[in-house]
Amino acid sequence: MERLIINPARVDFVTLRLFCSVAQSGSITKGASQCHLALSAASRRLADFEATVGVSLLERTTQGVQLTAAGHVAMQHAVRLCHGFEVFGAELSDYSRGYRGHVRLWANMSALIERLPEVLASFMGQHPEIKVDVEEQLSGDIVRALIEGMADIGVLADGTPTHGLTVVPFHTDELVVICPDDHVLANKDEVSFSECLQYPVVGLNRGSSLLELISSKAQEAGGSLQLRVQVRSFGALCRMVGARLGVGVLPRATCEPLLDAYRLKALRLTDSWAHRRMMVACSETKELSSAGKLLWEQLIAHADRVSTLP
Repeated sequence: MERLIINPARVDFVTLRLFCSVAQSGSITKGASQCHLALSAASRRLADFEATVGVSLLERTTQGVQLTAAGHVAMQHAVRLCHGFEVFGAELSDYSRGYRGHVRLWANMSALIERLPEVLASFMGQHPEIKVDVEEQLSGDIVRALIEGMADIGVLADGTPTHGLTVVPFHTDELVVICPDDHVLANKDEVSFSECLQYPVVGLNRGSSLLELISSKAQEAGGSLQLRVQVRSFGALCRMVGARLGVGVLPRATCEPLLDAYRLKALRLTDSWAHRRMMVACSETKELSSAGKLLWEQLIAHADRVSTLP
């Protein structure tokens, strides 16, 4: 069977962006509106796109549209192409403003609060011509962004599935239990995690690597978390614990500045997993730019020399 060769001249970025919008919204009408196209023009573009690739990409139903199996493949490539074009324009714009490099760094909350600020300050002081875009994201989302090319470098919690990535230890943080300073646990200096399971817990939102970690450790201990409140930030978690809504687990360095303000006490966790590694990662298949390589080298140079915990 002769292989279909797609003529790139017949596929434009307006159509690719329209296709992505329709697939994500499940509606040609909504996709057309998002791309500022008339419905008839959008329908014609999609029909021409399917004719060009020689296969049906969208299944039209009374409830809207769904991607076919081929459509899912096309969607992955379309997202990468559109994102690549946006990055292309953004980086050329950076050069016009005097920058000579652009790196997209995604990191989880722990890394952004603890180690990254000093590393980034040093790097940007040495390389003022390089622009670094920093985004706070969940560890799982960072992995997907690296694989899909939406981020160049990521810093994420160890234990996150990282197939397809090059991963190197970055730094180690210590997890502690925080409780109100008049809580029954406050009489202790250290505690095992299993002892904490009898109390309500304030946790981070679902998808957080820290929540996933303590949930799995609770199950291993034969119990479960009594999640009373879930919040989006370490500061909010400290406030909720200070309001006596439960105990929490946080990296020591992130909660210590807030202990006095919210009348909290931090207890050392005796469990071995309380010493958690942060990893720096990039794609195995997508080569870093010159600017990206410089930042990667800087991160590795500032990595803990003790990040070799089992």
